Amino acid sequence: MAELPIIDLSSHDRISTAHTIRQACMECGFFYLVNHGVEEDLLERMFDESRKFFSLPLEEKMKFPRKENRGYTPLYAENLNPSTKSKGDSKETFHVGPSEDDVSHLNQWPSKEVLPSWRSTMELVHRKVLTAGRRLASLIALALNLDEDFFEKVGALSGPLGFMRLLHYPGDLGISDEEVVYGASAHSDYGMITLLATNGVPGLQVCREKFRQPQVWEDVHHIKGALVVNIGDMMERWTNCLFRSTVHRVMPTGQERYSMAFFLDPHLDFVVECLKSCCSKSSPPRFPPIRSGDYLNERFRLTYL
Repeated sequence: MAELPIIDLSSHDRISTAHTIRQACMECGFFYLVNHGVEEDLLERMFDESRKFFSLPLEEKMKFPRKENRGYTPLYAENLNPSTKSKGDSKETFHVGPSEDDVSHLNQWPSKEVLPSWRSTMELVHRKVLTAGRRLASLIALALNLDEDFFEKVGALSGPLGFMRLLHYPGDLGISDEEVVYGASAHSDYGMITLLATNGVPGLQVCREKFRQPQVWEDVHHIKGALVVNIGDMMERWTNCLFRSTVHRVMPTGQERYSMAFFLDPHLDFVVECLKSCCSKSSPPRFPPIRSGDYLNERFRLTYL
């Protein structure tokens, strides 16, 4: 069982909290977040709405095909680890993007006749988790020896932000014992930080040493009301590998599993380059500057089958 640090977002001792975050991000790239402001009953309502959508017939769900990173993706359409021989990950997903300033109406919403509370619930969850993510980002800035408003000040977190991904892992897959199936195959997340909520069903595992073979996997247990936070590859790149993006996966357990991953990434036009506090003459930048959108789009291109 993975022992992960617990970060209290409501703590008044911001310096101590930032120090704990720094240690967590350097050592394992995963931690729990409590007192984050997203109410448990709201998360329960979100999972209830998610369950209703994923219970719809496939032809109904396929009316919302994923485009512009919004909408529905069916079972086995993704493979987060292309090196495996799996036919794809045994999960289905639905993506919701930023709602504010959605002048192009890119988000796809089931009709109120089918799911009357879907849109209002998802928009509220998006706003609440985004607020928690912004508060956390200020602590991460302190953890990197930067001003706490650094990410806001440089424009990384300006404009509409945050993609929310609802996930459903079926319990009974009806597969043979010979088949290798992952709920989500081994991967590290692509962006800045991910905030994850689950319905309590196990399956999430982390591998602290992604380059060591054989890989050692540890179960991440559920803490009621807590979000699980992990560092993404873009943040690892941004910090010159000071902070670690950790490989993780979801294994089928025979139980139906629901989760929501919220990806807080820099504005698509923001150029990510090594932070001044993370490089020196003896530790020069390892990566060239790159536009956030270009980096993410290439990673998405390699993911979908």
